[in-house]
Amino acid sequence: MDATAQPLGGIRVLDLATVLGAPVAATLLGEFGADVIKVEEPTTGDVLRQFGPRYADRPLLWLQEARNKKSITLNLRLPAGQALLRRLAARADVVTENFRPGTLDGWGLGYESLARENPGLVVLRVSGYGQTGPYRHKGAFDRVASAFAGLTYVSGFPDGPPVRQGFALADYLAAAFGAYAVMLALYHRDRNGGGGQEIDLALYEGILRSSEGLLTAYQKLGTVRERSGNGNPGVCPAGNYRSRDGAWVVLNAGTDSLWERLARVMGGEGLAHDPRYARSQDRVARAGEVDGLVAAWTATLPAAELLRRLEEAGIPAEKLYSAADIAADPHCRQRNIVEIDDPRVGPLAMVGVVPKLSRTPGRIRWAGPDKGQHNAEVYGGLLGLGAEDLATLQKDGVI
Repeated sequence: MDATAQPLGGIRVLDLATVLGAPVAATLLGEFGADVIKVEEPTTGDVLRQFGPRYADRPLLWLQEARNKKSITLNLRLPAGQALLRRLAARADVVTENFRPGTLDGWGLGYESLARENPGLVVLRVSGYGQTGPYRHKGAFDRVASAFAGLTYVSGFPDGPPVRQGFALADYLAAAFGAYAVMLALYHRDRNGGGGQEIDLALYEGILRSSEGLLTAYQKLGTVRERSGNGNPGVCPAGNYRSRDGAWVVLNAGTDSLWERLARVMGGEGLAHDPRYARSQDRVARAGEVDGLVAAWTATLPAAELLRRLEEAGIPAEKLYSAADIAADPHCRQRNIVEIDDPRVGPLAMVGVVPKLSRTPGRIRWAGPDKGQHNAEVYGGLLGLGAEDLATLQKDGVI
């Protein structure tokens, strides 16, 4: 295979979605060679442009999450805009969207309508609660989806209120599941000779699928998982502990063999063979006691020495990293952080492509584009529209 080739070269994605879940699914495809055309509302642009910190009046989150995309403007509420969208969709392999169910259908742009003109089209539909079910009409953002999927309820300390997780996990899990689903649909179309299809993904479903045995434990045992702070239900010791110099360190020594190693480091052979703590179920039953022993030990050592001893003993442990720690870490810098030269903001560091493929690696070709930056390229190259046509469309508020 040519060294410059990527696995999704030749696949065209039309991204109609806003904010994170569905748009990042398109971004993931673009990192591996898909030609992603981002459709933005002409006046405000993508809503994601409004979120997060800015530099040189550019939204930094947009620069990362819209990378490798071409931006065009198009007003889908106008008949002329809908007509242009149909022409673009006829030339696409994939459409991603996250309007409330029924919105695109009301504009004549639903899956069935687009598929009549392009039977091979794959449409990824990410909505708050899915295209079916009694809640299909409801909207959602990440924190609403996280609450509905049960994550917020179990997050926090038992004596405190529920807390939101620090990152937009519902969005990013939806993006990962969405890109995976698109690849399945394209494989079926191109490998098995099938046609295109519609993908129905609810924003909360990635978290629900990641909820471990939450539902099975409730169904079989009547157990409702509650907030447990930094502890892992059923695993002990596993948590965040403070070092002598005030840093936070996480460790997990929940298996019997790992506990024996940790106990030996902490208190010697006596603690390592103490029958009160030898088995996992005994430590879970005495979780407060065991955590107290670990916390008392970690408080006697500075973080660097603590981590050195834990690593020597083969116990998984790490300092709790801030953004500054990640940016400075040699492992992250070698493996995960890339820096591109953007003409608008200068050198720009961002998280690199995940996952790493040995023969066809993903690439970051450019940061998130300016609104409508590729109007002439896309409308001219794909639809044959000239400068006069574009001027008229812009005057009429279509693009």
